[in-house]
Amino acid sequence: MATPMTASQFVKALKDEGATVAEHAGWRRHNRNGHGAWGPVHGVVIHHTADTDSLGLCYSGRSDLPGPLCHAHLAKDGTLTMVGNGRANHAGTFAANAVDAMTRGAAEHPRPDAAEPVDANTITYGVEIENLGDGKDPYPAVQYTAALKFAAAICRFHHWTAESVIGHKEGTRRKTDPSFDMNRFRADLADRLKSSTAD
Repeated sequence: MATPMTASQFVKALKDEGATVAEHAGWRRHNRNGHGAWGPVHGVVIHHTADTDSLGLCYSGRSDLPGPLCHAHLAKDGTLTMVGNGRANHAGTFAANAVDAMTRGAAEHPRPDAAEPVDANTITYGVEIENLGDGKDPYPAVQYTAALKFAAAICRFHHWTAESVIGHKEGTRRKTDPSFDMNRFRADLADRLKSSTAD
């Protein structure tokens, strides 16, 4: 079990990883902590927005799902904009077998069970990558690399392996994001974690 990073620790970890970081006004106090626990944390969830021009949505949310909807929004140009610090409405409920694999750093991630008893918003960081998620909208290299930097920064801070990073679609049967292959992403992340942070 791990204590969540503070806002300052989060920004430092990302910058140490070489990420381009922007800070949305008010993000350091923007969370859903009054509506559930935040931490201990066990992993990172990767999402796509299924939309364009989604930064404002990620910060403010919707009438039926208040923001923040993640901890960072990732633009096509590779900019990570911090939008939340604490509990965020990004993951919802997860299957216990998916959470177990993530927490243990298992080499294989099973198809999530139909039952979803775990509040994943309590235990995971989340990034929303701006992409339509239709299999046609590309992830530019700079954006994909920035997603790796986001995950690597958190993993280094908490001394986690790449296996502590899962796609939203790997935690629940309700979702299909992200639209890229998570096994490839974890392999690329594992390679990055073996290397220097200064690239």
